[in-house]
Amino acid sequence: RRTPGLRREEVAQLAGLSVTWYTWIEQGRDVSVSPAALARLARTLQLSAAERTYLFDLAGKRDTAGPAPASDVPAALEAAVQAIAAPTYVLDRQWNAVAWNALASRLFMGWLDRSADKPGGRNLLRFIFLEPAARRLIRGWEERARRVLAEFRAECGVFAEDRGMQSLRARSAVFSRLWQAHAVLGREGGLRQFNHPKDGPLAYEQAAFALAGRPEFKLVMLLGPIGSSKERPKAGLPKLHRSSFKRSRVPSH
Repeated sequence: RRTPGLRREEVAQLAGLSVTWYTWIEQGRDVSVSPAALARLARTLQLSAAERTYLFDLAGKRDTAGPAPASDVPAALEAAVQAIAAPTYVLDRQWNAVAWNALASRLFMGWLDRSADKPGGRNLLRFIFLEPAARRLIRGWEERARRVLAEFRAECGVFAEDRGMQSLRARSAVFSRLWQAHAVLGREGGLRQFNHPKDGPLAYEQAAFALAGRPEFKLVMLLGPIGSSKERPKAGLPKLHRSSFKRSRVPSH
C-alpha cells in the first residue's frame, strides 16, 4: 500500500469489534469498553507496555492481564539492593521477595532467611499470615497484617483473586476475616517496629519505590534502626557548616 498501517475496518475485524463500535472508541464517545476489548485492541495495534498502560488509563479500566510476569530481576536492581546499607528487599506483583540484601535477611527471620523451596516460598502475605515467626517478630502484628492486606488489595486489584489467595483464605482464619472486609489502603511508609529474637526491639522508617520501566517490581527500604542502642549512622550528604559558604573575594581590576 502507499499508506502504511491498517484501515479502520481491518483494526475492528482483527480486534473482534464492529466497525461502528471501534469508530466510537476512536472518537472518544462515552461508551463502555471492556478490558478484554481493550486488550484485543492493544494486541492488534502492537502497543508497547507503556502505550498499553496509557490506553487503559484513558479508558479508565484496569488491565486484567497486566505486564507479563518476569522471572528475571534486572542485574542493576540486584546490584542496587546489595549496595544499600539498610535492610532492603524487592517484591514482585504477587508480593514474592525476588531480591534482598543480608541486612534484610537478618531482620526478617523466618521469611528472607528461609529456603525458597519450602511451601509458600518467600511470599510476604504467606509469611505474615501463616508463619508463627511473623507474629513474634512484628510488633502490633494484627494491625500490621490488616494494613498490609488492605494495601495488597488496593495495589493488585483483580490479581489478588488467584489460587494463592484462595489457599490463604482456607488456611488462615484471620486472613479470611480481613479479606472479607474488602478494605483498601494506599501503600505508605512510616514506622515499622519489630521484636527481633537476636537484636531485641527495633524500629525503622519504611520507604517503598516503584521501579521505572518494570512496574511489577517494588523496592522497599527500612531506614534506621530508630531509637536503638545499635543505631547505625544514617546514609546521606555530609553536614555542611557555615564556613563552607564563605563568600570568596574576586580581585578587582
